[in-house]
Amino acid sequence: MAILRRPPYDAELAPIRAAIPRFPITHEVIISAHKDPSIYGPLPGVAELIGDRPIAHTEHQAPGLQHDDPPVTLSVFTPLSNEDSSPPRPCIYFMHGGGMIFLHRFVGLEQPLDWVATTGCVLVSVEYRLAPEHPQPALSNDCYAGLCWVNANAGALGVDHNRIMVAGHSGGSGLAAAIALMARDKGGPPICAQLLACPMLDDRNYTISSQQFDDEEPWDRASNITAWSAVLGERAGGDDVSEYFAPARAENLEGLPPAWIDVGSAEVMRDEAVAYASKLWAAGVQAELHVWPGGFHGFDMMAPTSQLAVRAMAAKNEWVKRTLA
Repeated sequence: MAILRRPPYDAELAPIRAAIPRFPITHEVIISAHKDPSIYGPLPGVAELIGDRPIAHTEHQAPGLQHDDPPVTLSVFTPLSNEDSSPPRPCIYFMHGGGMIFLHRFVGLEQPLDWVATTGCVLVSVEYRLAPEHPQPALSNDCYAGLCWVNANAGALGVDHNRIMVAGHSGGSGLAAAIALMARDKGGPPICAQLLACPMLDDRNYTISSQQFDDEEPWDRASNITAWSAVLGERAGGDDVSEYFAPARAENLEGLPPAWIDVGSAEVMRDEAVAYASKLWAAGVQAELHVWPGGFHGFDMMAPTSQLAVRAMAAKNEWVKRTLA
């Protein structure tokens, strides 16, 4: 396939993106990474993650959604009590990125932990199973089971069960959107909002942006196709894919909570993110959409001090504060 004309990268971000090592993703690489997580680099400890933020940390186990599902591990981060953050508090229920094939619940928490410190919310990060060893519905079931546990234990956690926001990054955003659909359809826990950062929503890989960024790190079309193949197996790209696995498949978005959606203009996920926002508006759901000019996939995490990332994180922080107020 010929490379299409595409938006340029932000001038500050371009050399950062170019320096990212090429990392062709195959099923063998995925499984090797699951056996040896050191491929991600040094794993930070919880104390290192929290730093000097006034936050306490506990670990919990939620029962699996189905009788044969294993327990789901949840990391809970609670602000130390002060006059501005006494219970019941709002809650951010977070799903990590990694294309649903990589990483773990302690990755990508830098900004969510800032939200705990600045808004007084409780942060819950879920450890969901990864594909291809655990294809869908395992991932969505784990995330939904954890959400149900948080809602059922809201009192003990000091959480206001009417102010639970689901949030994620990349593949985790796709799971956040999925459990928002599940909660609506199953009469599940009330969700006040959904934060979908560079969301991985569509297994079909047929958008213009999917074709434009066919050979670009840190996440290109080939990586996306491999990840969806791991998550869905032979169903990927076909007609029989549930909206609980690939939320872009949903035909009816009525009754969903308001959404924040942001994405870079120079990345694979751009068009599916914009399309999802448009479908939410068409269904009468409020959505705030940001397409950051020249941003590559995950630029705000990989280049957090860049001017574009600072703008993006500030806008997201303000939305979180307004939404949870």
